[in-house]
Amino acid sequence: MTDPHAPWTPQAHPGPRRLVRDRDDRMIGGVCAGLAHYLDVDVTLVRVLTVLGAVFSAGTVAFVYLVAWIMVPRR
Repeated sequence: MTDPHAPWTPQAHPGPRRLVRDRDDRMIGGVCAGLAHYLDVDVTLVRVLTVLGAVFSAGTVAFVYLVAWIMVPRR
């Protein structure tokens, strides 16, 4: 039996991966944490790239983040 409070990993949940917002490892909405888990990369890298993208894209990445916050389901 697996621990229900253990952090989500792709190995712990066999089957197709789904993009979901992570409620446990979130800073604002959990979008970056969910994307990092989905892509199997470090969450800090995704957060830094998101902030840089929001600053240098005249807000386009910030808008995409808000849309993802609304559209991507929570885990």
